[in-house]
Amino acid sequence: MKLHELKPAEGSRKERNRVGRGTGSGNGKTAGRGHKGQKARSGGGVRPGFEGGQMPIYRRLPKRGFKNIWAKKYVAVNLSTLEKKFDDGAEVSLESLREIGVIKKKNFIDGIRVLGGGELTKKLNIIAAGVSKSAVEKIKAAGGTVTILAQKNEETEAPAVETESKPEVS
Repeated sequence: MKLHELKPAEGSRKERNRVGRGTGSGNGKTAGRGHKGQKARSGGGVRPGFEGGQMPIYRRLPKRGFKNIWAKKYVAVNLSTLEKKFDDGAEVSLESLREIGVIKKKNFIDGIRVLGGGELTKKLNIIAAGVSKSAVEKIKAAGGTVTILAQKNEETEAPAVETESKPEVS
């Protein structure tokens, strides 16, 4: 193969259609726009979503629900999972659950909630954002400890800034 023998793949290059270049081209005179009307004018045409005056679909469909973008995202973990995955005397936290693969690393999570599903025989030290009553009872019965993390209040007060008072004009 030589440089002068190189050609693009069949059908990969197409010449653009030059409109308004004489009647012989098939797209002369009105250049494929037809005679008069909104779509024939320069800058003419309807806006996206316009349905010819009919009530558009984005107005026909009901708008329901609300998604709180500031909501805290917690992952629920049952005691049966902790029983299988952890050894006796281990510390259970969000980081340790990520390390062993119970929680996927890519997900953004604010904390874990431990639920009382299943039985617990191992002594575990649990650090979580929330623990159900039944889970606390089962953990204490097995000889483990529970630490509930305090929820951080993200509202911080701005420092007070002194401003000069302007003289009153009468």
